[in-house]
Amino acid sequence: MSELPISNLPRSSSPPSGEPYLVIKDLTAGYGGPPIIEGVTLEARAASITAIVGPNGAGKSTLMKTIAGVIKPSAGEIHVCGQAATGLTADKLVRRGMAYVPQVANVFPSLTVVENLEMGAYTSKSGVKARIEELYELFPDLRRAARRPARTLSGGQRNMLAMARGLMSRPKVLLVDEPTAGMAPKFETAVWEHIVQVRQTGVAVVVVEQNTRRTLSYAAWAFVLVLGKNRLSGPPAQLLNDEEVVSLYIGGGA
Repeated sequence: MSELPISNLPRSSSPPSGEPYLVIKDLTAGYGGPPIIEGVTLEARAASITAIVGPNGAGKSTLMKTIAGVIKPSAGEIHVCGQAATGLTADKLVRRGMAYVPQVANVFPSLTVVENLEMGAYTSKSGVKARIEELYELFPDLRRAARRPARTLSGGQRNMLAMARGLMSRPKVLLVDEPTAGMAPKFETAVWEHIVQVRQTGVAVVVVEQNTRRTLSYAAWAFVLVLGKNRLSGPPAQLLNDEEVVSLYIGGGA
């Protein structure tokens, strides 16, 4: 497949307003062999949804795991809320203001909804019940299912619980990997409505999603990853209006 020359890629000098809560510079990481991501640079700003999109095998989930502290980078820098966070473990990143919702194994199935939420507050010394009440307002389905084991929830409800558990620590940055994978369209819409609500609380939301076009319709800014490297970035509407960019990097998904 041919690629656009870097110099011809669409760019914009006007990223979303708001404080840059997450800044990644020249990040490189892998699983012991050749790097899966190499020299990746991006940022996510307060009260904004940032999309990371690209073809299958581009390294999107590896990038998210590296940012979240699951994988240790071999090079590059991670800054959270202006503080250096490179190489910190996942629990220390939570204390810096980051939460990560992985695609799979994102809830404790044998625990109830409320117990899952309490687990998300392990860094909090007080205010746990009040925070749970706040999140019930954001995710009303969870209040109704509060005493049910997480394994009895629908896929959409599990994803809502995973996001809510991540929000228990009042993060500034929320990383969400494939939040609607395998869902019917009507459930996808519900999940995205909740992601928008989270963004409206001031959180910088970073999303990797299989449904590229839908993701871009909600995002304020997008980074396109190809073969583990930055290929282009810009406002989603700008990217979608370029037929060559869509053909090469985005595809024709709904």
